[in-house]
Amino acid sequence: MAQGPLTGIKIIEFAGIGPGPFCGMLLSDLGADVVRIDRAGKNRPGTPVDVMSRGKRSIALDLKNQDDIETALKLLEQADGMIEGFRPGVLERLGLGPDVVLKRSPKLVYGRMTGWGQHGALSHAAGHDLNYIAITGALHAMGDGDGRPRPPLNLVGDYGGGALYLAFGMMAAIINVKNGGEGQVIDCAMSDGAASLATMFYGMKAMGMWTDEREANLLDGGAHFYDTYECSDGKWVSIGSIEPQFYAILLEKAGITDPAFGAQMDRSKWPELKDKMIAVIKTKTRDEWCAIMEGTDICFAPVLSLSEAPSYQHNVDRGTFVEIQGVTQPAPAPRFSKTPGAIQSSPAGIGEHSDEILKDWGISG
Repeated sequence: MAQGPLTGIKIIEFAGIGPGPFCGMLLSDLGADVVRIDRAGKNRPGTPVDVMSRGKRSIALDLKNQDDIETALKLLEQADGMIEGFRPGVLERLGLGPDVVLKRSPKLVYGRMTGWGQHGALSHAAGHDLNYIAITGALHAMGDGDGRPRPPLNLVGDYGGGALYLAFGMMAAIINVKNGGEGQVIDCAMSDGAASLATMFYGMKAMGMWTDEREANLLDGGAHFYDTYECSDGKWVSIGSIEPQFYAILLEKAGITDPAFGAQMDRSKWPELKDKMIAVIKTKTRDEWCAIMEGTDICFAPVLSLSEAPSYQHNVDRGTFVEIQGVTQPAPAPRFSKTPGAIQSSPAGIGEHSDEILKDWGISG
């Protein structure tokens, strides 16, 4: 039995990689019935480690076969939304482009996930997260002041600027349909989403509060009170004491009496104060600093590895991570007070639910 605020919503996801499957996972975690169309002929059993496939059912279709194309169209007629992550023009050539699909299913929300978008100078070029965020200004801002820009994993483009924006856009469009509107295409470009995520920094730049120099700004590690620091045991802590009242607690708990630290917002002093802060934090282990600073208003937290994070007390208290079939993974988010989401099922093998889906959706084979 599906559980979550999207129970009753039907989504078709064309099998892909990265942000498309993650978007489908997010919708499934909130209760949507997500059916993944896999390529017929492949034979891959479901595996618990394929966590972004959790909660979905799979039907195997040959999209070069006209009968299977017709089956896909019948599924789309029953769906509220679809997710596809092919290069522009691929589904059109298969006879599943928006003109065909929306004519058959005028209430459908047709979600398109690409790096560069459906049009533009780069729209037909290959790319990855790193490239998409590179053209937005976001990547340039990340990294060491005297070094190269550093990729923030693939969180900013694929998942932040891509999957989350597609999920947000699809839900907005589905609500519009429920309110009497028509179906439409959602052109979700990871480059657009990453640029949108950087909105605050463009505002700060316009106000003269941000420069293009890396590690020289308030939130990029330039400030001595907003950075990560290595402890005596080689582990790290994060400190974000921006507000003066929080900064005062930082100085108190760290035992800092040097009057030079009184010039908190004097950017010319930041490099000197950074060196002094490095030396202070290096005097104790991470656990020792946690005992002193954790739970205060310093804005402090230990920097945990992927192995450490699931057993951290705050994460345990909130159930932030769950274990399914021996695989530790993040739990559904966000939290709903009346209609909590849930991991609906284990990852499916290719074509595992073909007959079941057609029956449940009222489609003859």
